[in-house]
Amino acid sequence: MRSEEATYKEMLKKRPLNVQAIYGNEPVGLVNGRDIIAAARRAGVTILAANARNPLTIKGVLKAAAKLDAAVLLELAKSESTYCGCTYDNVPDYAVRYSKELGHGVIFGLHVDHYAIKSTEELMRAISHLRHIVERGWTSIAIDASHNPDWENLCFTRDAAMHIPPYLGLEVEVGEIKGPGELTTVEEALFFVGGLNAWCIFPDLLAISNGSLHGTYDRSKGEIEGIDLKRTSEIAQAVSRYGVSIAQHGVSGTPIEKVSHFSTHGIAKANVATLWQNVLFGVKMEPETGNAIIENDSYVKEPDRGISEELWRKIVAWADEQGYSRKDGDYKKANKPFHDQIMSLPAEIQERIVEETAWWAERFIKALKSEGTAELVLEEVSKRPDHNSAPEREIFHKRSEFTPERAPQKSKTPSGNAADPD
Repeated sequence: MRSEEATYKEMLKKRPLNVQAIYGNEPVGLVNGRDIIAAARRAGVTILAANARNPLTIKGVLKAAAKLDAAVLLELAKSESTYCGCTYDNVPDYAVRYSKELGHGVIFGLHVDHYAIKSTEELMRAISHLRHIVERGWTSIAIDASHNPDWENLCFTRDAAMHIPPYLGLEVEVGEIKGPGELTTVEEALFFVGGLNAWCIFPDLLAISNGSLHGTYDRSKGEIEGIDLKRTSEIAQAVSRYGVSIAQHGVSGTPIEKVSHFSTHGIAKANVATLWQNVLFGVKMEPETGNAIIENDSYVKEPDRGISEELWRKIVAWADEQGYSRKDGDYKKANKPFHDQIMSLPAEIQERIVEETAWWAERFIKALKSEGTAELVLEEVSKRPDHNSAPEREIFHKRSEFTPERAPQKSKTPSGNAADPD
């Protein structure tokens, strides 16, 4: 049993201090996001990062990770924390509880996804909020100021990152995730990552705009999956010397076969969010992508999957009252008002949700080639004398190289052959 192994016991003593402060007496394998990405980078594989809009997603993903001896990341975006029953306060406790039910031994991190900063006012609020999140045991944080021009993005990201312990995982973003069309350029990525390097900010991951889309691809509108792996590789190669890999956002709706090529394009982390909600609600899905199928301008609830049909009817009625169409992405906002009812469903219904979640998680873990990465993370931890995994990296630039005048201009670049995984 892994929880009894010497390397596991050594890891427990080297968990991040914020984790030890809360869960020091619990032998839970909640590790540093930096260690997980370092292991993935060394092995040339991609880690599954699952956004947990509902606790049952956490349970299913951890179950799959335990079965395949895989390290995983459990995520929650700043926006999700406002419209879901899962929050930055309760996700750590849910994760520890489900890990304990599995007998502990699962290796996972808690990642703050898309912590958006769009203004100076949001930056100021982030200072205290991020400190609170860290105190709750989160082990990796994604600062997302990509909505701003490149210079402001660099400054906001730098200032927020300086208030996050450097021994925790860090993801940054250049280029908004908004589907095919406008792609992050190599020039933008180098200005952004290079500028952070000049200020001694050392991210593990860079999220880029490479043609992916958050949410469901509405085939009736002609929306198609369009991740441009050629551009992704170009950026991954350019930023590699900084110790940075690519975080792929918007994986829901992407063919599993294409996902299996991520690791060869510099992608160390793959975010899956909406797919788990499709499983939770039991909506009809494409078998090779997990994309919600829309028929007659509506999601289609399958009776033997997900929540009960009675609860689904309540959600549809609620969504109608909000003025949402029956194929609206804002169905995600039903997670919070119906959280308690979902968690009060009969055990057999909850179990089928957990089992289907685990089945999809297993498919992703295998496609991402991350089976066995739990052991690699333990090896990564064993290299250190203590808990502190702050990276030791070279400073390549002077700060004077990065000024508003030198910031690249956004440019719209047509995607290459996004359907070709090579």
